[in-house]
Amino acid sequence: MTPNTVAPPPVHKVEVKIKKKRSVWPWILLLAIAGGAAYLFPKITQNAQQPQNKKGGGKGGDGGRPVPVVAANARRGDMPVYLNGLGSVIAFNTVTVRTRVDGQIMKVYFTEGQFVKENDVLIDIDPRPFQVQLEQAEGQLARDQAMLDNAKIDLQRYQVLFSQEAVPKQTLDTQVATVNQTQATIKSDQAQIDNARLQLTYAHIISPITGRIGLRLVDGGNVVHATDANGLAVITQLQPIAVIFNIAEDSLPAVAKKMADGQTLPVFAYDRDLKTKLASGSLLTIDNQIDQTTGTVKFKAEFENKDLSLFPNQFVNARLLLDTKRAATIIPTAAIQRSPQSTFVYAIKEDNTVEVRNITVGITEGDEASIEKGLDPGDRVVVDGIDKLQQGSKVSVRMVGAGARTS
Repeated sequence: MTPNTVAPPPVHKVEVKIKKKRSVWPWILLLAIAGGAAYLFPKITQNAQQPQNKKGGGKGGDGGRPVPVVAANARRGDMPVYLNGLGSVIAFNTVTVRTRVDGQIMKVYFTEGQFVKENDVLIDIDPRPFQVQLEQAEGQLARDQAMLDNAKIDLQRYQVLFSQEAVPKQTLDTQVATVNQTQATIKSDQAQIDNARLQLTYAHIISPITGRIGLRLVDGGNVVHATDANGLAVITQLQPIAVIFNIAEDSLPAVAKKMADGQTLPVFAYDRDLKTKLASGSLLTIDNQIDQTTGTVKFKAEFENKDLSLFPNQFVNARLLLDTKRAATIIPTAAIQRSPQSTFVYAIKEDNTVEVRNITVGITEGDEASIEKGLDPGDRVVVDGIDKLQQGSKVSVRMVGAGARTS
């Protein structure tokens, strides 16, 4: 070995040092975990206790405070029983005004959308051709009347001559036939006169019904014909007006019984949203068969429609008042809760704690419902704040429509 050569360190000494360094780290990690657990343990315990505190606060809120709720009193009143159906407004009469003679329109007396009464003048068609026909028929009648007078005089002469045996019987019979023929001609002339006068009447077009005129189909100066496909105007009766609506066939016996007893059943027409009442009327009749495809029957109601709130072909919601339940116990529908087992409400007792009370719901109408069993008039029920309640919860009550609280 030369003097500049360095001897390598012993192998066993290096291995001993490495083993000593590796044995320290597990202890350090263990101490860190223990310290973290000691730091987090109080917070975990506190969080674990919070749900229990909240759960215990259901009977009086945090720290035993009452739960604020809104309540309403169950009241005694009358509950209407309605049958609802989707309906359509139908006019009792709709007339397309047409001309019955050919000619030129001389004058139009109405405007679009105007209300007209029966027998109001609508249109004048040129009457001169029909006036000429009338005068011709009257002239023909005058000529034939003169011929009849002359034939009657001749008949009187032949009767005298025949009594004197101056003329044969055949001559007398011929004259009698001439008189009869002339009389028949006069009847024909009179018929032509009547026809000409009728054409003059047709040239003066009047309204057949009372109603509202739609858009005008022709203008003055047009030549119209009795065979034209389109009419001159359309008149629709709006007062009164009808609504046809469908009701389930199961309700038919009850309605038919009411009508058989002579009762007048009110019907109310509402808009599409079933919020605004448009008109009030009465049931007029029931259809004579049930629609098998829908299981419904058609009802027809009549409305005076004084304010013209109903319009032909308008869709409405019809509500037929079938009956009224007297002296029912009524509460807001917001108070009614449902579970898989029952229907219930939170009733407020005298000590301002609530109890779960099972009820039997009868008729629901709008925001109110009648209760068949489980509540009495005057009982207080919770309508708002229900999600924070459970059996026996202490509540702070504010009545509907009142600003004061009852603690």
